[in-house]
Amino acid sequence: MSVNPGFAGQQFIASVLPKICEVRRRVAASGRAVRIEVDGGVKVGNIGQVAQAGADTLVAGSAIFGAKDYAGTIRAMRGELAVAGSKT
Repeated sequence: MSVNPGFAGQQFIASVLPKICEVRRRVAASGRAVRIEVDGGVKVGNIGQVAQAGADTLVAGSAIFGAKDYAGTIRAMRGELAVAGSKT
C-alpha cells in the first residue's frame, strides 16, 4: 500500500518509492519471477516514478474512475509508463 489504508482517493506517500526499489533489488537477487504491485495514490503524475522504482503491477482506481475522461486518463498513464520505460 502506498497510502494509509481506509479510504479511496488518498495521496500517494512518496516515501514508499525507496521501499519499492529495495523490494525490486531483493526480488532480482532472489532470481525469482515475482511481480511487485503498488496500490494507492497511483495517478498520471506519479505512475512513471512508481514504475521506475520497480513496480510492475499498478492499481489506479480513483485516478481513473474519478476522471471525467477514463480513456484519456488511461492513455496519459500509458504515455507516462512509456517515458519511464525509456529511461531504464
